[in-house]
Amino acid sequence: MSAKLVKCVRQALHVLEDSSPLQLKHIPTMGFESPILSYLDAFRYFTNSKTLVDETVAKFPNKIVKVPDFSKWKVVVSEANAIQELGSISEHVLSSLDAVSEFLQTFYTFGPGVKRSPYHIPIIRSQLTRALPKLVPEVHDEVVSAFNDLVVLPNDFEWKTITALGTMTTVVCRATNRTIVGLPLCRNPDYLELTTQFAADVVTMSSILRLVPPFLRPIINRLFSKLPQRLQRGMKHLKPIIDSRKEEQEKIGNGYEKPLDFLTWLMEAAQGEEQTLENLTRRIFVVNFAAIHTSSMSFVHALFYLAALPEYIGPLRAEVEEVIEREGWTKEALDQMHKVDSFIKESQRKTSLVTLAMERIAREDYTFADGTRIPQGTTVGVNLAQAHHDPETYENPKQFDGFRFAKMRLQQDSKKYDIVSTSPEFFTFGYGRHACPGRYFAACELKIMLAHTVLNYDVKMENEGVRPPDVWWASWCLPNPKGKVMFRKRAT
Repeated sequence: MSAKLVKCVRQALHVLEDSSPLQLKHIPTMGFESPILSYLDAFRYFTNSKTLVDETVAKFPNKIVKVPDFSKWKVVVSEANAIQELGSISEHVLSSLDAVSEFLQTFYTFGPGVKRSPYHIPIIRSQLTRALPKLVPEVHDEVVSAFNDLVVLPNDFEWKTITALGTMTTVVCRATNRTIVGLPLCRNPDYLELTTQFAADVVTMSSILRLVPPFLRPIINRLFSKLPQRLQRGMKHLKPIIDSRKEEQEKIGNGYEKPLDFLTWLMEAAQGEEQTLENLTRRIFVVNFAAIHTSSMSFVHALFYLAALPEYIGPLRAEVEEVIEREGWTKEALDQMHKVDSFIKESQRKTSLVTLAMERIAREDYTFADGTRIPQGTTVGVNLAQAHHDPETYENPKQFDGFRFAKMRLQQDSKKYDIVSTSPEFFTFGYGRHACPGRYFAACELKIMLAHTVLNYDVKMENEGVRPPDVWWASWCLPNPKGKVMFRKRAT
């Protein structure tokens, strides 16, 4: 296998050589321009993309710049006006869908139908968001159950140490699938393991395929991909549920009370070949991939801050207690947890999940307002860290201030500082017409988990007061997978 992978990497050298930066010569870069030597900088991008982007932007202030990834050059936008412009450009000119498809190699990892007909996105944007008032109690119930099973037993008041990322990924997987496929499948250990395995395989396979010339991708995919086997396992889990729902629908007709979950909406919206068990399973896995791992990483980043800075627990707990006593575990209650909202958003600001956000691929040549020409086929992304650490927007931007956005909201009486709001100054969930359609659900889930944590537990770092160092993988900033947090059931 290693010899075949070496051959693939050699082929990838020809890809970058063929797409030499001559057509991007007018866009500055800090390192080497040549096809071969630029791989030295591409390796830096892979090991810590933030540092390379920061240094390049600092060398060419107020300029659109470029940085080398292993498979291609990426153009980086940093200024607020250019970010706003990028967010308003038509999909027909700079395509978000093409960028996601290229990054995840969706033709091979998820199948051609996902890009051809992304009908799951309107479902997330409309039905899922509208159903949140009814879903919040369900998600809360699953979070409580998952914490009891995985973190600390309800009557155990001793300190317990957990590996944060692995544990919280399972919690998020359960809570998310409570709304995707419902009980009891959302608690099935094999199904939970399968969804996390599938996501890991998508990341691995797409990374390999991006290094390979397009004509070799079908061969490499067939040789190395484990995703078809994962899909078959998923179909075995979903088949009895889908068959049962179809039978109930036919038997009871209009009197059938449909389950309130994503699978129901998916089955209603699917047309033609998308109605098959295989393609319904694919969509379920696509939504799992999109929802689980970004939310897991976001929550663990916030949990690390909470455990390293326990002085925040008291004020957060007081807010949650007051709101829950008045509103119960409802969507209205979550909307009133401004400090909880702020703490999660500040964690996202201080420690962004990615270096480049809002990536687009040019379907045709485009010239930005500052005169920078982007040739067709170029990948463009926004420098997330610079926008989130701009001293003109954020006072003391290098400092973590968990209630920063709650104070800004109070001063200006504006919802624009809530976690789901997007702007050229904050765009963890994107910006413009391609802002994340699932951000309302994700925000509810994250707030439920943080509120449940402070209400029911004391937490601290295993190495008290020290936040584990983040781990960089290409453009991703991962919470340390070995980082441990200590939980103790709160004495009442």
